[in-house]
Amino acid sequence: MDDEPELTDLVRYHLGRAGYRVVTAANGWEAIESVKQKRPDLILLDLMLPDLDGFGVCEILRQNPITATIPVVIISAWASPDSRQLGLELGALDYLTKPFSPHELVERVNRLVGARAG
Repeated sequence: MDDEPELTDLVRYHLGRAGYRVVTAANGWEAIESVKQKRPDLILLDLMLPDLDGFGVCEILRQNPITATIPVVIISAWASPDSRQLGLELGALDYLTKPFSPHELVERVNRLVGARAG
């Protein structure tokens, strides 16, 4: 979930090459509805989304029994320890700072999705 089409395309490309099916959302409320309907194995969540920021999205997803256990990785340009701490306190399993290596993203997704499957 990211409002930057270039980043969304980059993530979709690299995760698609790694064998993942990627569903995207461009704003917070669209993201919440998409997660409720599709129940993905993992959520990649930007913090700076229009209409509802990623912190709000994460909090709402964690409060809903249908979405509460889906792993969340925050991907954000906010590199402050406070934003990282808040994201993890709200239930994110990992926090990746932009810009990031596509290879690193795929490795983290593999680790989290593989751990969930195993």
